[in-house]
Amino acid sequence: MSRFVRASKYRHVFGQPAKKEHGYENVKVTNSAWDTNVVAASGEYLSINWNASGGGAFAILPLPSPFSATGLSYKLPDTLPLARSHTAPVLDTDWSPHNDRVVASGGEDGKVMIWKVEPDIFEGWGAEGWVPSDLDPVLRIDASPRKVGQVLFHPTASNVLASASGEHTVKLWDLAAPEDPRTVLGGHGDAIQSMAFNSTGTLLATTCRDRKLRLFDPRTGADAVRIADGHGGIKGSRVVWMGSHDRIATTGFSKMSDRQVAVWETGSLGNIKTIVLDQSSGVMMPFWSDNNILFLAGKGDGNIRYYEYEADALYALSEHKSSDPQRGMCFLPRRALSVSDCEIARAYKIAGSSIEPIAFIVPRKADSFQSDIFPPAPSVESSLSAAEFFSGKQAPVRLVSLEDGVSFASKAAPASAPLPPTPVPTRTTTAPEPTPAPKAESMYQRQASVDSFSSPPPKAEPMYARQSSFDSFAAPAPAPTPAAAPANDGEKARLEENNAALTAELRDAREKIRNLELQVESMRANARRAAEALLE
Repeated sequence: MSRFVRASKYRHVFGQPAKKEHGYENVKVTNSAWDTNVVAASGEYLSINWNASGGGAFAILPLPSPFSATGLSYKLPDTLPLARSHTAPVLDTDWSPHNDRVVASGGEDGKVMIWKVEPDIFEGWGAEGWVPSDLDPVLRIDASPRKVGQVLFHPTASNVLASASGEHTVKLWDLAAPEDPRTVLGGHGDAIQSMAFNSTGTLLATTCRDRKLRLFDPRTGADAVRIADGHGGIKGSRVVWMGSHDRIATTGFSKMSDRQVAVWETGSLGNIKTIVLDQSSGVMMPFWSDNNILFLAGKGDGNIRYYEYEADALYALSEHKSSDPQRGMCFLPRRALSVSDCEIARAYKIAGSSIEPIAFIVPRKADSFQSDIFPPAPSVESSLSAAEFFSGKQAPVRLVSLEDGVSFASKAAPASAPLPPTPVPTRTTTAPEPTPAPKAESMYQRQASVDSFSSPPPKAEPMYARQSSFDSFAAPAPAPTPAAAPANDGEKARLEENNAALTAELRDAREKIRNLELQVESMRANARRAAEALLE
């Protein structure tokens, strides 16, 4: 064993459970066997799938804090203000990343509903004679003739929601015009078990009971652009995007029922690393923090493992252990953390009939802001409108500084994306093609800016160093005009034809470069796997 310890500023992170009075008791969690996290959190509220008679319901509660009391009794009364409009059990809820008071729900009745929380519903909480007032949805959507198992808000575009239904499809909705879904993603062979957007919302990953991992560009067609064999076991599998990295983490089971966590690269959806965790039977819930930490919480056990991601490897940091098994869990948005207490993450754990906050803290003696452990967090401000997103526009995620609360646009380029599964044939003619009208194009089909098409084809660049430009592809910049004007229309037409031919050649060259880079990445992944096999 090596005597050297890998350096990490998160090596001593520990989980600190809150005091009893800073949690909630008498929580009536749903009895539904559907596999979701059961609880979700915004910067102000929690939503919990509730055990209610006469249809389906979920409860909305102010956040309990591990550091300060909420002003509400920790023991909940038997009657609460509930969201009751579903006619069958609520299966999943998700809070809007752009409004801490807007939540979406999906249920077995096939409905998707949008709710807005008004703070006055908690006035008089627990006082004698207090009568709770149930919430009414602000929007009802007939999403499916079957159940809606998952709902998920888009991370950068406002009023865009994804729902996964029993029809084995994922539908994307514009909540400003919810009569019909804007996009329907199909091809799943069985029930969809989880889904996740990348940080800019340009890609969507799903896991399915048919044991396949799929990658979609949600604006450009129903078919997956990448499909790979996932975990071998048929039990629940989950997926989470690893922040701004071109990597996906999944949890699942092997054919021998071992619990596993795997890391995948998005270029060819190849498996980089698979780690066997244990042989417990509970589904493993993955949560990503932009500190490059992956949290893994197993249903039915009280442990929360956490790993640091670095250079395509997961390094175990530590494990928070508890004797109370968790039924469900969620994590607080990072913009709402207590930075003065060096809290880098906060989980809300449902155990039995209680909700327990768990703060993950980096021990530091200094009282000043620790910038090295608090990178900017996703802001509550959206980057795009729904119309802009569905029209094909891209924008970086907006971030907020946890030191001073200043919001700004991320300078990082959107994550590079793989090509479509079907190779694009090489053109053998240089005849000009008509310029397509601007539309929502797949980010896999967009080419780099052709402003410099009169210069020789560029050298091969690193796979993730290039930036694509939708706007410049939709409307190419004109060629440099010679000093003297063309003598006649024939000369002008000839120049335009030459420019179009050079543009086509440049696109072909970039396609070839991209294919070569994918081959190199695949060879490197195979070499890593071979080296690991030899070491074992």
